[in-house]
Amino acid sequence: MQIRVLGSGAGGGFPQWNCNGRLSSAVRQGKPGFRPRTQSSLAISADGESWALLNASPDLRQQINDTPALWPRADGAARNSPIKAAVLTNGDVDHIIGLINLREAQPLSVYAADRVLATLAANSVFNVLAADKVPRIELPIGRPIAITGAGVDLGIDVEAFPVPGKVALYLEDPSAPGFGSRPTDTIGLEVRERASGRSFFYIPGCARLDAPLAERLRGAALVFFDGTLFTEDEMLRQGLMAKTGSRMGHMNMSGDDGSMAAFAPLDVKRRIYVHINNSNPVLDETSDERRAVEAAGWEVGYDGMEVRL
Repeated sequence: MQIRVLGSGAGGGFPQWNCNGRLSSAVRQGKPGFRPRTQSSLAISADGESWALLNASPDLRQQINDTPALWPRADGAARNSPIKAAVLTNGDVDHIIGLINLREAQPLSVYAADRVLATLAANSVFNVLAADKVPRIELPIGRPIAITGAGVDLGIDVEAFPVPGKVALYLEDPSAPGFGSRPTDTIGLEVRERASGRSFFYIPGCARLDAPLAERLRGAALVFFDGTLFTEDEMLRQGLMAKTGSRMGHMNMSGDDGSMAAFAPLDVKRRIYVHINNSNPVLDETSDERRAVEAAGWEVGYDGMEVRL
């Protein structure tokens, strides 16, 4: 199975358009040790010909242009695409807005949990995806489903499962417990290549690693995991936003309650951080924080990263 990191940044990318923080300023100036990042998305394929997107970021058009495997076939029809499906892990803006880039009556399938599909249905702008060509398919929770699109079976099964998280910001209900969050507002995916049986996990948003999730991930060959923040309060300390990581529904990397500590006993063979916020000091490749992450056995994902499983 081929896996390509289309975008490794969190919402807003790196640099974020209006961010004048130290890290965004450094990458904007082209300083060594800083590389730009678009917003979070993966592409997967069992055969290198037909591809599925895992999330559709606002930067999708640029990501496709930067990835020749996602270009129309030169010997194909006047309009064609190897992208056959998009699988969404939540309703966050940075994971759904890219669907609008896939208009122009191109056949593909969109898979998502119930409330994400309801969000798409409630916003008529998503009707630019022609209903007769782009079916919207509800992801069952806890049961694998074959990913198909444009009449093609991609040879890949996806099992969705709930992870601790929070409803998308624009759907929050301040008067409700947990801002109105429901168990399937944030999901993880186990992606399995049917022919080989090889699988990996994709969890770009997670508020904490609870016991059921830890057991699910134990011994996994590969996990792409939420790398939004290094510390819980880094955006407060940097003067970027008056919110902590837990308020946003994201688990920090460091500390006793962080993802590095939580993963340490799980024997996950390969661990890659994605969805990395512009405030996270690991984006400085010379930083102590970057060295700490790598010493703990983690990789920091980057745009264009390729993994074969």
